[in-house]
Amino acid sequence: MGLFERFLTVWVALGIGAGVALGLALPGVFQAIAALEYAQVNLVVAVFIWVMIYPMMIQIDWAAVKDVGKKPQGLMLTLVVNWLIKPFTMAALGVLFFQVLFAPWVDAQSASEYIAGMILLGVAPCTAMVFVWSQLVKGDANYTLVQVSVNDLIMVVAFAPIAAFLLGVTNVTVPWETLVLSTVLYVVLPLAAGMATRHLLQRRSAHAVADFVAQLKPWSIVGLIATVVLLFGFQAGTIVAKPLVIGLIAVPLVLQTYGIFFISWWAARWLKLPHNVAGPACLIGTSNFFELAVAVAISLFGLNSGAALATVVGVLVEVPVMLSLVAMVNAWNPDKTPESRS
Repeated sequence: MGLFERFLTVWVALGIGAGVALGLALPGVFQAIAALEYAQVNLVVAVFIWVMIYPMMIQIDWAAVKDVGKKPQGLMLTLVVNWLIKPFTMAALGVLFFQVLFAPWVDAQSASEYIAGMILLGVAPCTAMVFVWSQLVKGDANYTLVQVSVNDLIMVVAFAPIAAFLLGVTNVTVPWETLVLSTVLYVVLPLAAGMATRHLLQRRSAHAVADFVAQLKPWSIVGLIATVVLLFGFQAGTIVAKPLVIGLIAVPLVLQTYGIFFISWWAARWLKLPHNVAGPACLIGTSNFFELAVAVAISLFGLNSGAALATVVGVLVEVPVMLSLVAMVNAWNPDKTPESRS
């Protein structure tokens, strides 16, 4: 592992601290950056995420994608966790904590809005960051692409009905612009660029792809850190103003993330999935499509609602928690050599 990968947790921690500090010191700058968005998708964040996932897209071998159908268990695991388990466990945890355990400290109206925001996170499985997590655990790039693509197709038809059922409302409107734009920015465009780059590099030499990806890896990590700085900078004022509320919301979100991961990991072991498929399959189910969740929360409950705040807290806790899960997946890799364990 290189310097960036070896100390990734340190860089992210520094990025979180820098984001909060800069957000407090330069609120106008971060407000201006936050305003650079279309359909609830921040274009600056999109660029940094693009930088993160582009190297992995170069590694996708289209000749091997067709072989994914020969071993569908990993894909089935992802779909079952994302659509038959995760939304309902998130709703259950929200009710448990905000209507029972945290009831003395939270008024009923705020509690219901926090639960709603958690539900929206649970019904919005991740798209973009999955490629980052998969790359960090040395996942099968071809298999990850198929998992994400099928997941996105199901999200088009399943998001609104499941959200409406769990929220107890009938007027959930899917922000199609957000969904389509995010898919184009985070999947279609980097995938097309990766395909074109791979084609050109393969014409140059047999090892040109590996050499180029190795050169890009530090930039991928830089993109991740820059994204963390921006996300925490955007919410610096909220973090300082409402630390108790953020802490209360974070507790069930963190438990949900670890719980879904361990359910997925146990199932992956039971299915005897290879590590490079099991790792991404488990991580896909644990991360969230926060742009979509935030957009729906704002449209249903308002910009300053508890639901919108809950989705934002989901953004804040995701990167640190997911990095801890990446570390677990790597530590449990049965293919690691004795040298790599030391």
